[in-house]
Amino acid sequence: MSSGSIQPVSISKSIRIALAAATTAALLSACSSTTETPSPEPSTEQSVSESPAASDSASPEPSASPSVSVEPSTDLGAITVTDTDKPEVQFAAPWAISSTTTKVLRPSANPQHLTQDSVVKLNYVGVNGTTGEIFDTSYDSSPKVFPLSNVVPGFRLGLDKQAVGSRVLIGMPASDGYPQGNQSGSIKPGDSLLFVVDIISANFEGAMGEEQPPVEGMPQVSVGTDGPSVSLDTAKQPPEQLQVAPLIKGSGQPVTAESLLQVKYRSWVWSSGEQFEDSWAPQSGRLSGLIEGWKQGLVGQTAGSRVLLVVPPALAYPEGRSTSPALQPGQTLVYVIDILDVQ
Repeated sequence: MSSGSIQPVSISKSIRIALAAATTAALLSACSSTTETPSPEPSTEQSVSESPAASDSASPEPSASPSVSVEPSTDLGAITVTDTDKPEVQFAAPWAISSTTTKVLRPSANPQHLTQDSVVKLNYVGVNGTTGEIFDTSYDSSPKVFPLSNVVPGFRLGLDKQAVGSRVLIGMPASDGYPQGNQSGSIKPGDSLLFVVDIISANFEGAMGEEQPPVEGMPQVSVGTDGPSVSLDTAKQPPEQLQVAPLIKGSGQPVTAESLLQVKYRSWVWSSGEQFEDSWAPQSGRLSGLIEGWKQGLVGQTAGSRVLLVVPPALAYPEGRSTSPALQPGQTLVYVIDILDVQ
């Protein structure tokens, strides 16, 4: 889910390591099935011609010939999908396709699009093109959450640039799926695969949403290509209470007290104006394990938001910190936080 864990202990180095391990384990357990699964381009079909890199679940060796000979299709025109909550995929088997191709079945106007590095929440059904049989589905259980970097190449390429909220059909040759088949035998060497995918949500790369009016008396924030900076009047007494100001209001899931978060953030010391932490890269952690100022200030905020917090000492590090980055006791901290994902 991320390249690290949230540091703000509450956001100490030891917690960073523990939370990173816990987050990685939780996410990988959701996508470690042997049947990897895996908007909006206005075009209904998008062909993917680039050669994907091999993944743990797909052999880099050339695909074996399918057990049933069939002329590969160049598109998805022969595939019908029912417009139902639990989609049914209908076609004449055996069927094959020459290259990974995506067709948008339900467009979405959501401006958030997936990348090949997205962490996604989705429902899907996978069908073997040779047999016409379903080999995997989440519609009978619950949506799955996993990073696209961990799935077969055809699934990753097929979802790239698709919109959150859309439903797509992906057809992939064996070379982008399971060239040597899978362990259960439900996919044989050379089998083309079909997936119908409902994209429920995904992490944001940065804040995305409606800019909010500035709050009088709060520090001024400016954002450059390298991230945010703040303008602090260090001669002024800091507020005694927690101050919260949304700068951008995102459209994603709201934060709860038990949420698992992916964020990037920076912080500054009010008294000196100096930067305290620079974590302007994705960090992960559960809100319940972080400082009290974050617990109180982030609940109710939404994924995709940018939030400014002014945190008094009692809600941060009242006794200071001796570990790096060190902090003297009694310091008010200012945070700019981009909420990238909420689970």
